[in-house]
Amino acid sequence: MALAALVGLHSWALAAQEKSDSGTAVLIFAGDIMLAETAGDAITQGRDPFEPFASIFKAADACIGNLECVVSTKGSAIKDKIFTFRAHPRVLPVVARHFGVVSLANNHTGDFGHEAFVEQLALLGKAHIAHIGGGRNCAEARLPHMLEVNGLRIALLGYNDFMPRSFEAGPSWPGVAWCVAAQVKADIKAARSIGKADLVIPFMHWGDEHEPENDRQKKLARQMIDAGADAVIGGHPHVTQGVEYYKGKLIVYSLGNFVFNGFKEGPARIGWVLRMRMDRQGLLSWDTVVAHLDEEGIPHPQKAVASPSGHARQGSLEQRQALVDSAFLKDRR
Repeated sequence: MALAALVGLHSWALAAQEKSDSGTAVLIFAGDIMLAETAGDAITQGRDPFEPFASIFKAADACIGNLECVVSTKGSAIKDKIFTFRAHPRVLPVVARHFGVVSLANNHTGDFGHEAFVEQLALLGKAHIAHIGGGRNCAEARLPHMLEVNGLRIALLGYNDFMPRSFEAGPSWPGVAWCVAAQVKADIKAARSIGKADLVIPFMHWGDEHEPENDRQKKLARQMIDAGADAVIGGHPHVTQGVEYYKGKLIVYSLGNFVFNGFKEGPARIGWVLRMRMDRQGLLSWDTVVAHLDEEGIPHPQKAVASPSGHARQGSLEQRQALVDSAFLKDRR
């Protein structure tokens, strides 16, 4: 089957005057979201772990996050894996309240085997949450999800680059899209040539935990931009990593954790929520909102903490208090 026939289409019926202008889109990316433990308990109690960021999410045209657990009632925990995360399906209506797209390309969506992974796909569909980076086979896992926002067609792709590789989807079995450089580059090119995307953004799960970005991440990010990506966004290391421009395109190596319990006070309890304003030519402006995770792993925006921001093709990065003096807000027309 041709890729064009398989590309998903998700329309966002949002008021342009309240969000971004016609011909521009405001996208939000959040880091790792793990709902199997304390955050899942909060949802069971009727609380919303995303509520502190609700007004920020509402101001975007599309919100994308990495779902760092399997959502299912089925399967058994993979043997010999230290941490396995499975959340109850009751979490999905709360996720859907804030996120239109989640990435499954990570090292935990396979924690309870194929049966649980397939159930998760069906549950996401019923909850009207689109997904990237995972599918019933490798062809489906590599498909872009196509957003239609204010006249822009935006292709989102997701890939995992962290063990176990046994979670990789195959020709006839479910799983995640694995980061094979040649395939990633081909998918980016196909999203433009076949999917007719105006913008292409890969969302990566990569890097060494609790460490700065490594040479492999840098090489892969540049290869993706050379292949036609308009920005490269990453997560997984449980800490924020570096930010840079390459050929005028933004690379954010890791957004860090967003909803995730079990970490001591320190870098693993600080994440970024990335906001990007884009048009058909690419990035216009961007910033990051700092999230501090409390003991339950629930994030709270930090208004007085500076974090990276910038503009298209300016070649330099700035530090701004995103909720106070961000150029992102000043750029809104």
